[in-house]
Amino acid sequence: MDLALIQAAYIIAGLLFILSLAGLSKHETAKDGNNLGMIGMLIALVATLWLALRGADPLNWLSIATAMAIGALIGIWRARRVEMTAMPELIAMLHSFVGAAAVLVGFNTFLASDAGASDGVHLVEIFLGVFIGAVTFTGSVVAYLKLAAKISGRPLMLPARHWLNLFAGIISLGLMIWFVASHSIVPLGIMTAIALAFGWHLVASIGGGDMPVVVSMLNSYSGWAAAAAGFMLGNDLLIITGALVGSSGAYLSYIMSKAMNRSFISVIAGGFGQDGGAPTGDVDYGEHRETNPDEVADLLVHAKSVVITPGYGMAVAQAQYPVADLTAKLREKGVDVRFGIHPVAGRLPGHMNVLLAEAKVPYDIVLEMDEINDDLPETDVVLVIGANDTVNPAAEEDPNSPIAGMPVLEVWNAKDVIVFKRSMAAGYAGVQNPLFFRENSAMLFGDAKDRVEDIIKSL
Repeated sequence: MDLALIQAAYIIAGLLFILSLAGLSKHETAKDGNNLGMIGMLIALVATLWLALRGADPLNWLSIATAMAIGALIGIWRARRVEMTAMPELIAMLHSFVGAAAVLVGFNTFLASDAGASDGVHLVEIFLGVFIGAVTFTGSVVAYLKLAAKISGRPLMLPARHWLNLFAGIISLGLMIWFVASHSIVPLGIMTAIALAFGWHLVASIGGGDMPVVVSMLNSYSGWAAAAAGFMLGNDLLIITGALVGSSGAYLSYIMSKAMNRSFISVIAGGFGQDGGAPTGDVDYGEHRETNPDEVADLLVHAKSVVITPGYGMAVAQAQYPVADLTAKLREKGVDVRFGIHPVAGRLPGHMNVLLAEAKVPYDIVLEMDEINDDLPETDVVLVIGANDTVNPAAEEDPNSPIAGMPVLEVWNAKDVIVFKRSMAAGYAGVQNPLFFRENSAMLFGDAKDRVEDIIKSL
């Protein structure tokens, strides 16, 4: 009877996870989707604990309850303290935990079972679970370090790096054959060391400008690591949950790869988009023109249409709230205000959408890049708030640029462009932006939040 109830709970939890993903696909239903996911996870945890501990010694219950309480306290503490600007690196670190868990589950499953009696299929499950988990672990650690600016965002350009990746894959395949044939922990240990180095190199060879896609890719990897752990433990719900995360993350990576004009296969292989030219930060584009909040306010008051294109700088300055206030005031004056969101704006998929939703910006005026680009030639003013690489015309005009071919928001087609930046420094990808030197562009320097508030006062 207990098993029947647990299987029923797993089915309900799995359905809730699917409904959660469906809810997260739209702004209007995202909160409901998140709540459904939390309810499903609660059901899954309770059912799994009952399955694992029924009839067990009370000491086992106490030890697991203690571990869960400590983990919950740490999780709540970090969730309450983390800034929105730090969400990308937090998510990358959480991915590393999933990878580490898969590695530990793999070794524990092998050591706890009778290796000699294990069939080949089970050994392959263990081997692949450890491999995926190890790659996810170190890859996610590197992503965290890059996003947190603890190491350089520049790609690690080792000689013949793609051949090194291929060699690591071939060696790992040979080690899997040895592992299945010998039932020995030695090839498993050697493969783990190789996979850890492989995961590190895989992400280290990707430049900072492509990190949003990397986070999405690692999300997919963490899902497959969880699914592999489910196979090792014989837990159907973990397999389903991992497959949902892995497949949705892979599809998101595919969408973002298209948005950046990258090959999806190259995304999976790592180091994509880094063979192109060198950064163009030293090119002389001429002189830039500066403006002030009063001039910008006058420009906005006389505009019929305004498009705001936010980037990571808006998140750093926490300018989403004054931006929302500015939007409301302009709309009250009859100005048509909309937002143009690039798929990889910020350092996390959907980063800008979350910030704007947090500030209560209406969903119907937040448009994707493909929806807004055709309207930019008829736009009076574009406010580029903390964006850089996603509005860089070099992506279309300079074939030697590291971001060449990446679709961008074509803000330079508007009548006037106001760029909010702290300085003339290059963006996260290390590429200078010729937009800043165009005749119809003006720079508004300073903290984005302060400058937007100054504009509101001038209005």
